[in-house]
Amino acid sequence: MPQTDAPARDAFLALGASPYVRLTTFRRTGVAVHTPVWIVRDGDRLLVTTVAGSGKVKRLSHTERVQLVASDARGVLGVGASGFDAIARVDDTAAVRETLDEALTAKYGDRYREIRTAREARDPASRSTALVIEFTAAAAAG
Repeated sequence: MPQTDAPARDAFLALGASPYVRLTTFRRTGVAVHTPVWIVRDGDRLLVTTVAGSGKVKRLSHTERVQLVASDARGVLGVGASGFDAIARVDDTAAVRETLDEALTAKYGDRYREIRTAREARDPASRSTALVIEFTAAAAAG
């Protein structure tokens, strides 16, 4: 990666410390779909959890393009919040799911455990998967 991308890359990775980010995925028509999510950093990438059959997963099956910006729990952006274009992929490997689960538990604690347990009780067949989100050279979305 060129040296000039380092500050943007660092700002992108700093989103992993945000309590929430608004993840934007795109329909086949190009229409943006915004979803507030919990996020964690794992080295040079960011991880998000979602249900394996969610709309986010379906939308990522046709385009890896996403946008991320720090937000509140409802997806409302702060004044002057900067966003990033990125690429995302679904990674359903046990190793990545375990890393994500441990990181979310460490960051969000009992709140994450309670939500995960309630979802599993409501729908035992539902399972989580990981979205791996990586910086791209043209990452500043503004």
